[in-house]
Amino acid sequence: MDITNWDSVLQFTSGANMEFNLQDRDFSEQSASSSPNLQVPTPPHSTDGGSPICDGPSDNNVLVSISTTFYPGANLHSLPPDLALLSTDSVFFYVHSHIILAASDNNFLSLIPTSSSKEQSSNMVIHVPELSPVLNIILHIIYNISCSHYSPSFETLSDAVYRLPSYGIDPKSCITPSTPIHALLLSHAPLCPLDVYTLSAKYDLYDLAVPTSSHLLSFQLSTLTDDTAEAIGPKYLRRMFFLHIGRSDALKRILLQPPHPHAPTPWCDFTDQKNLTRAWALASAYLAWDARPDVSTGFLEAALTPLVEHLSCDLCKQGLKDRIKNLIVQWSVVKRTI
Repeated sequence: MDITNWDSVLQFTSGANMEFNLQDRDFSEQSASSSPNLQVPTPPHSTDGGSPICDGPSDNNVLVSISTTFYPGANLHSLPPDLALLSTDSVFFYVHSHIILAASDNNFLSLIPTSSSKEQSSNMVIHVPELSPVLNIILHIIYNISCSHYSPSFETLSDAVYRLPSYGIDPKSCITPSTPIHALLLSHAPLCPLDVYTLSAKYDLYDLAVPTSSHLLSFQLSTLTDDTAEAIGPKYLRRMFFLHIGRSDALKRILLQPPHPHAPTPWCDFTDQKNLTRAWALASAYLAWDARPDVSTGFLEAALTPLVEHLSCDLCKQGLKDRIKNLIVQWSVVKRTI
């Protein structure tokens, strides 16, 4: 194509843009006058220091970090968000002020004003003194939605729960068995049971402490530090000690009863059956000496079953097997939680 043809194309494109600009201006003026006055909070300009700036090829490129859950278009409520929370690491969370205020009894650390003026609430950005991972979990707790897809560590979860009272939120009322945060905290119990139990005890989360206590059966009470004991408090510390002591005593009582003797026979009288009683006494004394609350039924069965091999009487063998079976059943029904 020659030069003159290129000039005609450029002239046509320039003229088309001018026409479209006029049409766009008329449409925007018409839509602005007919649309309702609903505004979503917008991040501040880069000169305000409210968002990080990405050094790109152009000075107009500004990087704004927005939550993937609490963003302007999220369908978390029938109403659009009217408030933006900015974390200390410059991440925006678009939320509903009435939901935050309903969950808090101190206006969210006195950060959210009580005024209901539309002009004050429509474009408000509030700086929250929390890192985005902690603030993210706090908001998930308030909205009662799961944050498990973020795979937060227990340290982050516990930090968020410990910060709830500062924002006027009662952990006991919002962490119940039917809430996602309860299930997420409980999922960490097998790996860090003492930490989960301490958190539960601090805020009297009984429904969380009960299933967590079963994972503490192997915990050595002698290794409990003074700081941890103080954090747990006397109420739940007593329950944990009584659980360990109660199960140990129950195991000793179960082991105390020897196998029931059978009627004397020509080849096995009461004198011969005393050998079984002495063998049971030695084995049970060995187990009772180190009666741990976390002893498994498999361990008990493996420790007592070899006694059968040293018996020649079939009735004694059957009596011993029945006694071991009864012991396993009795131990399996002993309470494993506080």
